[in-house]
Amino acid sequence: MDLGRKRFTKEIGGRDLILEVSNLASQTNASVIATYGQTTVLATVVMDKEDQDSDYFPLRVDYEEKFYAAGKILGSRYMRREGRPSDDAVLSGRVVDRVIRPLFDQHIRKGVQVVVTVLSYDGENDPDFVALMAASSALAISDIPWGGPVAGLRVAKTDKFIVSPTNSDVGEVAKGKFDAFIAGTAERINMIELGGYEITEEDVAKACELALVEIKELVDFQNELVRDLGEKKVTLDIPEAPENLVNEVRNFLGGKLEEAIYTTEKKKAEELQHALKQSLIEHLQSKGFSEEDLVHIPNILEEETDVLIKRNILEQDRRPDGRGLDEVRDLYAETGTLPRMHGSAIFVRGDTQALAITTLGGPGDEQLVENVEFSGKRRFLLHYNFPPYSVGEAKASRGPGRRDIGHGVLAHKALEPLMPKKDEFPYTVRVVSEILSSNGSSSMATVSASSMSLMDAGVPLKAPVAGIAMGLVLDESGKYKILTDIQGPEDHYGGMDFKVAGTKDGINAVQLDVKVDGLTLEMIRETLSKATKARLHILQVTNAVIDKPRSDLSPYAPRILVTKISPDRIGELIGPGGKVINGLIEETGVDSIDIDDDGTVMVTTPDAKKAEIAIARINAMMREYAVGEMVEGDIIKLLDFGAIVDLGGGKDGMVHISEFKDAFVKDIKEVAKEGDHVKAKVISVENGRIGLSVKRVKE
Repeated sequence: MDLGRKRFTKEIGGRDLILEVSNLASQTNASVIATYGQTTVLATVVMDKEDQDSDYFPLRVDYEEKFYAAGKILGSRYMRREGRPSDDAVLSGRVVDRVIRPLFDQHIRKGVQVVVTVLSYDGENDPDFVALMAASSALAISDIPWGGPVAGLRVAKTDKFIVSPTNSDVGEVAKGKFDAFIAGTAERINMIELGGYEITEEDVAKACELALVEIKELVDFQNELVRDLGEKKVTLDIPEAPENLVNEVRNFLGGKLEEAIYTTEKKKAEELQHALKQSLIEHLQSKGFSEEDLVHIPNILEEETDVLIKRNILEQDRRPDGRGLDEVRDLYAETGTLPRMHGSAIFVRGDTQALAITTLGGPGDEQLVENVEFSGKRRFLLHYNFPPYSVGEAKASRGPGRRDIGHGVLAHKALEPLMPKKDEFPYTVRVVSEILSSNGSSSMATVSASSMSLMDAGVPLKAPVAGIAMGLVLDESGKYKILTDIQGPEDHYGGMDFKVAGTKDGINAVQLDVKVDGLTLEMIRETLSKATKARLHILQVTNAVIDKPRSDLSPYAPRILVTKISPDRIGELIGPGGKVINGLIEETGVDSIDIDDDGTVMVTTPDAKKAEIAIARINAMMREYAVGEMVEGDIIKLLDFGAIVDLGGGKDGMVHISEFKDAFVKDIKEVAKEGDHVKAKVISVENGRIGLSVKRVKE
């Protein structure tokens, strides 16, 4: 059987990108296998036959990591099959989703599913790049209505800018460096995901400029597939509201809609809009409109609200809550909110409230992470929770969703470069952000609250961090306005959510999502400039509350004392089956004793005195004696030819009978007895056996 393979190849970053279309996955609307280096991804796209009963476009993007892709048998001892997606897989799925979603007609009600499956990962070439190319190509050649192609790629800076780097090219993000994934159409940027350490606004803009050149070429490359293999796009029947209904709604609303939207209090605005909707429905029913007609009301209200908000901003610089375009909402900050916790803080911006709690743990509390792209431990964790009550809703909490995971990772990215190294601060650190109320950019509120909470806990953070979300209003003519500190309506009806977080000296994290085709480089530069002013304003407020880490840890936080042993003797300290180290933990009453491969030993316990005792025991056990060194201890055993001296820490040495005095000694009992305390000199160390001399002490 012929699979009908057709391959298209383009060189990028010195390596070939191969897009392959074949009869594999033949029951989909389209499928593409993309390979870059030895990283291979399959993307399939399927559209439902019937409309769903939904008031939004039902697009689903699933990113599936297969453990075999890394050539490893991953998972727990009892579960070797792939389960729920890892956080990293969720983030990769969000990257694809955020790039392709704006180019669909949002009135579509047929479900569309994009499934991206990582088939092979070579450890060097970014699967996100390959996944987006495969998904975009599959959508482009399918019959599914869509405004692509799109493309995206990695751009990094070390000592220079690198387009489409390998993992080895980038290494660890350190000062003056960043790693970004930038995507968009042939003409505009529509998605950015960036992490770095105090980078400049110009470097972010330069990265976008470099990416845009490559994106255009990658879009042109995909158009080759479309010209050769592309199917005719189907025409979907998207029901439109009757013209007489639209006119009646507009006549009824008059100035009422503006009164309901333009208020500084979110809760009051929602109540007014709900009451207005109910009055509208009653009015239309009295005019004889049918239930079938009333189905269109949400969409009509949505469009009328969208037009009103955009018109007032573009023509009058008028925002729903009355602020200026560059104005940040009222701010409030406090620390020590929960004194029993190791660190805590509240940050409030308008109706958005974030409570951040920091917990310090021992090295053994590090999170073990195993997925296709990464296997190792993480010692700084940041989790974001968005309960239903934060937006005034009553519904079941089902754990963190894609949005929650994405927001938490964005805040983590903003703070991680400023965290101390393990040798400076050996604690495992977990921050949890509880969103108590939300009306725009709770992820950026999380950044500020978490920064303060970490410093309140005494974590030696290198600098305070803050973040801001920027918005865009754009009309068909290209006229636009940039908004600082967007809230609910501006996020919902606006064209972008552009989040920028960093210190007073530079940017650590950027995340861009759009609802329009994308941003020009001019828009990006203007947004970054205004975001810097807002970030510095927020830092002034939070720094007035806390601008550096506390000098002391909370009395409720554990204490960690550190010592060092030879890596060759780690097994000796652990003992067979952990017998020695577990015995020490039990005897001294400490919580844990952790050992790194380099011989660093860390003792964790709330009681510093217990930790000191454990460290003293470990140092005594691991003490390496040198010839000529003076020691002392009690005689614990007599032998015919000498005496055993207890040196402490489970160590002992032997004084031969001839080493007690210069004269001949016939019986050991003439010079020693059990319990005697003696001073001696080390005269030999061989294979762990220590030879001592009493008579040579004065030499």
